[in-house]
Amino acid sequence: MSQNTKILKISALAITFNEEENVKRYVESLSFADEIIFIDSQSTDKTAKIAKELNVKFIERKFTNFSDQRNFAISQAKNDWIIFFDLDEIITKELEQEIKNTVLNSGTKVAFFVKRNFFFMGKKIKFGGWQNDKAIRLFNKNFCKYNGNLVHEEVKANGSIGVLKNALNHHSYKNFDNYNDKLNLYSKLQAENLYNKKVKPNAYHLIFRPIYRFLWQYIFRLGLIDGKEGFILAYTHSFSVFKRYLQLWMLYRKID
Repeated sequence: MSQNTKILKISALAITFNEEENVKRYVESLSFADEIIFIDSQSTDKTAKIAKELNVKFIERKFTNFSDQRNFAISQAKNDWIIFFDLDEIITKELEQEIKNTVLNSGTKVAFFVKRNFFFMGKKIKFGGWQNDKAIRLFNKNFCKYNGNLVHEEVKANGSIGVLKNALNHHSYKNFDNYNDKLNLYSKLQAENLYNKKVKPNAYHLIFRPIYRFLWQYIFRLGLIDGKEGFILAYTHSFSVFKRYLQLWMLYRKID
């Protein structure tokens, strides 16, 4: 470990579930971190075996929701500065160097957005709203935590936020069933979130919200320019909106 790395004192955190194909690449790309911690949601593949062989601090914890899992991970970190990437996000050498420089010269900023290049079915998606995709992936834990959303959780920062220049590459698509399973989980958690807020679904939610989502993504945000991949994304995400409110309707009627 270099002297520069020791000075940095960064904790790299991740929540994992059946990520055996990504673990080695991910850990190697974050070798500049002082520690790497996985909070694993009871994986059934070789995620644990590979991670432990690579000296990752591996903690198995039953999944409740994304914010809870991420905030628990933060509580396990020994350093103030956190990088919290997903295992399907690829950190380039340019982004690595910018992260190291930023931590050493953060000034008054307590968190930083990282822009994301989204890939779907092997193609870089340039439209449909994905062109503006970014998330806070670097932050000081003394001023930041996740906002409590069950899904689509975001870092809530008590202080100034910056934006890094270099982007990461986000490969969330393994196969269609896997991607659809992710959307189903998101829909379920979003429905629970709405139920807790006492939102009651009606025809507007079940009919017009899915239609609007498709039009917004495919037409207004120019997803059609991305070809068949743009159409598939718009369709699956609009159906995900329908499932969100269908599951909410089922919660009110106590239907499994």
